[in-house]
Amino acid sequence: MRVAANGIALECTIEGPQGAPCIVFSNSLATNRSMWDGQAAALRETHRVLRYDQRGHGASDAPAGPYDFDLLIADLAALLDAVGVTRCSLVGLSMGGSTVLGYAARHPERVDRVVACDTSAASSPESARAWAERIALARAEGMAALVEPTVTRWCPPAIVAANPPHLDKLRKMIRTTPVEGFAGCAAALADHDLRPAAATITRPTLFVVGEKDGTTPAAMRRLADALPGAGFAVIPGAGHIANMDAPDAFDRVVLDFLAGAAA
Repeated sequence: MRVAANGIALECTIEGPQGAPCIVFSNSLATNRSMWDGQAAALRETHRVLRYDQRGHGASDAPAGPYDFDLLIADLAALLDAVGVTRCSLVGLSMGGSTVLGYAARHPERVDRVVACDTSAASSPESARAWAERIALARAEGMAALVEPTVTRWCPPAIVAANPPHLDKLRKMIRTTPVEGFAGCAAALADHDLRPAAATITRPTLFVVGEKDGTTPAAMRRLADALPGAGFAVIPGAGHIANMDAPDAFDRVVLDFLAGAAA
């Protein structure tokens, strides 16, 4: 389904019974809504499940950037208005994790529960330089030049060596991301700090991170410590795309929380 929202068209998939509790999934940079296929399959019999391609990704419009998180959060708000979702739980990973944290902080009356995965929710001078280099590479050589460097950065060496099927799915998502969309969203990631907003969230919140996701587990532990009552879970053996690296462990933690378990 293609929806007009915040001045662009966003592509989304809505599944599950009308009137059931709604769960919204927000994708990471250089992926699309299909990264959540496994979680949607586990939930769509009992929940209304909305997955969407963030601005510049998948089949959504990719206008000229740069973008920022105010814009990405406004996209999500406009999408929910357009499809008539007045209240939902939110799950986002990396860029999507920052997006849902920002939305929950701004619209608590419309949120049931929040799951933020594999996101530090802030940039640093070092990460800003890295994003600038990746933007330049994408513009000069296309997204194909970013496929293997991204996969090896996201995924632990043991998973890369085993080369399970989800790695080819990741490669395809990266390769087919519009360059303008990648550059626009990478600019947002290069200059953001949603940590203060995340510390004000009043809805039940769970922070989830792959054990092998570099420095992100420590950053997310700090996010959880800064929000009273928040939960924190580490997915053993998983890297940055924890829901695809270790779907069984990820689903146990996240689906239990979404069903009402304490954070």
